[in-house]
Amino acid sequence: MKVVNLKQAILQAWKERWSDYQWAINMKKFFPKGATWDILNLADALLEQAMIGPSPNPLILSYLKYAISSQMVSYSSVLTAISKFDDFSRDLCVQALLDIMDMFCDRLSCHGKAEECIGLCRALLSALHWLLRCTAASAERLREGLEAGTPAAGEKQLAVCLQRLEKTLSSTKNRALLHIAKLEEASSWTAIEHSLLKLGEILANLSNPQLRSQAEQCGTLIRSIPMMLSVHAEQMNKTGFPTVHAVILLEGTMNLTGETQSLVEQLTMVKRMQHIPTPLFVLEIWKACFVGLIESPEGTEELKWTAFTFLKIPQVLVKLKKYSHGDKDFTEDVNCAFEFLLKLTPLLDKADQRCNCDCTNFLLQECGKQGLLSEASVNNLMAKRKADREHAPQQKSGENANIQPNIQLILRAEPTVTNILKTMDADHSKSPEGLLGVLGHMLSGKSLDLLLAAAAATGKLKSFARKFINLNEFTTYGSEESTKPASVRALLFDISFLMLCHVAQTYGSEVILSESRTGAEVPFFETWMQTCMPEEGKILNPDHPCFRPDSTKVESLVALLNNSSEMKLVQMKWHEACLSISAAILEILNAWENGVLAFESIQKITDNIKGKVCSLAVCAVAWLVAHVRMLGLDEREKSLQMIRQLAGPLFSENTLQFYNERVVIMNSILERMCADVLQQTATQIKFPSTGVDTMPYWNLLPPKRPIKEVLTDIFAKVLEKGWVDSRSIHIFDTLLHMGGVYWFCNNLIKELLKETRKEHALRAVELLYSIFCLDMQQVTLVLLGHILPGLLTDSSKWHSLMDPPGTALAKLAVWCALSSYSSHKGQASTRQKKRHREDIEDYISLFPLDDVQPSKLMRLLSSNEDDANILSSPTDRSMSSSLSASQLHTVNMRDPLNRVLANLFLLISSILGSRTAGPHTQFVQWFMEECVDCLEQGGRGSVLQFMPFTTVSTTFLALLLVLGPRRSPWSREGPPSPWDSTPTTSHPASSISVCGRCRNW
Repeated sequence: MKVVNLKQAILQAWKERWSDYQWAINMKKFFPKGATWDILNLADALLEQAMIGPSPNPLILSYLKYAISSQMVSYSSVLTAISKFDDFSRDLCVQALLDIMDMFCDRLSCHGKAEECIGLCRALLSALHWLLRCTAASAERLREGLEAGTPAAGEKQLAVCLQRLEKTLSSTKNRALLHIAKLEEASSWTAIEHSLLKLGEILANLSNPQLRSQAEQCGTLIRSIPMMLSVHAEQMNKTGFPTVHAVILLEGTMNLTGETQSLVEQLTMVKRMQHIPTPLFVLEIWKACFVGLIESPEGTEELKWTAFTFLKIPQVLVKLKKYSHGDKDFTEDVNCAFEFLLKLTPLLDKADQRCNCDCTNFLLQECGKQGLLSEASVNNLMAKRKADREHAPQQKSGENANIQPNIQLILRAEPTVTNILKTMDADHSKSPEGLLGVLGHMLSGKSLDLLLAAAAATGKLKSFARKFINLNEFTTYGSEESTKPASVRALLFDISFLMLCHVAQTYGSEVILSESRTGAEVPFFETWMQTCMPEEGKILNPDHPCFRPDSTKVESLVALLNNSSEMKLVQMKWHEACLSISAAILEILNAWENGVLAFESIQKITDNIKGKVCSLAVCAVAWLVAHVRMLGLDEREKSLQMIRQLAGPLFSENTLQFYNERVVIMNSILERMCADVLQQTATQIKFPSTGVDTMPYWNLLPPKRPIKEVLTDIFAKVLEKGWVDSRSIHIFDTLLHMGGVYWFCNNLIKELLKETRKEHALRAVELLYSIFCLDMQQVTLVLLGHILPGLLTDSSKWHSLMDPPGTALAKLAVWCALSSYSSHKGQASTRQKKRHREDIEDYISLFPLDDVQPSKLMRLLSSNEDDANILSSPTDRSMSSSLSASQLHTVNMRDPLNRVLANLFLLISSILGSRTAGPHTQFVQWFMEECVDCLEQGGRGSVLQFMPFTTVSTTFLALLLVLGPRRSPWSREGPPSPWDSTPTTSHPASSISVCGRCRNW
């Protein structure tokens, strides 16, 4: 059957009762391909046929709904068709039209040219006018019904109209579209205002308060539309800085012993690169500290965070004060930051509840002592916080009312550390009993962790460890001593040994190691720790010579352990016993496995080992851990059983003083030593006397999942949340250790290049920079030396460098380059020293200094000049000939970072001199713009000095000359208030891409 027009096709479908999908199939057969249904006015035709009678035709309405769902018709055409209906007396028809609008008004969008986008805005404006007229008609009928005494039906119809009106206007995106339409159609907006006034007059005397309130809310939303640009311009101010937050969390969680100056320089660099106002910068530091306090696990981690927040951060701010232009200005900025912080009542209340005290009060007192706040400001801020806390939930319960808060304990521990250091400087031979009393007091409760945390936060931990190494070395051997001095010496050796092990495991072995001195004798504990102590990432060989001392000493120790009822103390050489115990354990283990010794004898031997000094048990388990790694699964039972025997406490009256306290530390040490091997063997060993949670961040990776999936998932969660928490930092650190620097950096850069929205890409840059701070030096070498050259020289990857991901990658590369260049001459942090340094590629062979041999990069650039897919380049040049004479004299080109930077700028020069333009050339412009922008903010060193000026085109130089300082997109005169408006991850109208008129959104 031949169909003449659209109306006939719809009538045929209705007569033959086609289903909605049959109708859609036949419609595509009837009409030629390529015809758009909006041009044929399909939505208008369907509504015209559906609304002929007093009630809507359900079958034809189903065709319309199917057309909307399958996107046969645009939203704008449907809204335009609805706005033509003006017989508001037909309630059922009006209800059907409202239901159709309800299908899509909360997700309006369009695809096509700018004219179609503007058409959607105009259609929505017409629909709003229709809704107002419909609501006014319903209100008029309600008033007439009230006069006639039949209000029920009228109220229902008005309620439905107001509900649809409110739902349409509640979307910020819809109001933004209406604002665009208002700018395009001023006369139509005038009609809207008249309809709104008329509706207000009709509803003025409405008796139903709920309907009247709903109508007033709709009126408020409509009247707010003309003010949207001014209101949302205020909300565009950035008030959260995830990079600062993550850097603080990273330092507080992993690097408490780091130098204060390096943290200050890193924070200053971030502040300068991201153009952060000082009050918001200080506020973000405090926010990160309180978040770290709240989410830190109980035990040692909580004490470390408390020391970091209340001891180290005030010292950091004191140094930051020296970088500011004036003391008075910085003091005012700190006061402003605290004013902002006091507005974050839920955060402060949660911290107070966790710490069982008024955290802000203690923090203000410390800032006052350091001269960061005036006395008047401190009192004023304390009064404000006190008033807020009166309305907070009850902080203290009956159980913890008498428990001293950790903050008080940490603040008291700080001067105690100084006193202990003075005590340790005294002659140990004169009053060993008095020194033993001091050390015994340190072992009680959580005193040791408190003192260590305070020492770490104030930079005294290395000196603290050095004193105990000297004490341990002094007590290794004593000649011509009686029983009591021998027991005191054994206790001093044992306590110092256990403390040093605990420090090495908690804060890193680098704290223990002394500066290398030629000819100086290395202390016993340093030797043992470097060669025999299991650590994360260190695999020990149980057959190493360090575990095989003099056989005579081993035999005498085996005999002593097996035959004596308890360990002798007089004239005992404890360092020799600790070094011999591994070989002795091997002999005892072999005897047990061959049936020479029974299990009861093993119990007696292990009791002897741990009965007097716990350090022998630690040394024995250290060897057993290395030994178990080398055994098959069916050969490990007896070794693991011996570890269980050494881990359990000894119940005896003949133990030396402070035995229970020493066993607690011993078991904590053993648990950390055994963690890796127990995980590999799926074995559980109970360490009964350990703390609540000695290994809070252990084994965070989900089992049986590829690490690439874990990396992408955790980054997606962090990006969605907008900040990095302590748990995520540890997962990233583990993945970096497992996958290597190149794998880690390359996969995260791939995630960045997937971002297609500007605000998400910029947030990803801030988060990635903070994540890369885990090992900034190595990541920068990989990023600038491998990943960027790969993207810039491969034309198949150029599409990934388009805006916005290309702009974001350029910003990230510059930030990493500047950070690494400004700090690479300083000392690496503890966490970076701890990680195994892997050479992804030899940078000296990758970028040779020899003038005769071109670098690998230049060979790549000039490998095939006739191939259009390969970036053309100038003639081969070595790095030496590409740099100016002054550069060669002032820059150490044997430094890997300098070589990578020089070759990157050589590549940039080749790109600018080539005949090919594309996203890669645009990327170079963004990269250089960011370099210049950061350079203008000041800095200790500029990466631009590596640019080969002789090869840069005059056009490129002109680009640099015209670039002026750019203001931050969120900067303004005076710091914004973080609570003036709720910060959002993206602007509510940012998804609108209709035309040039709304690009500012």
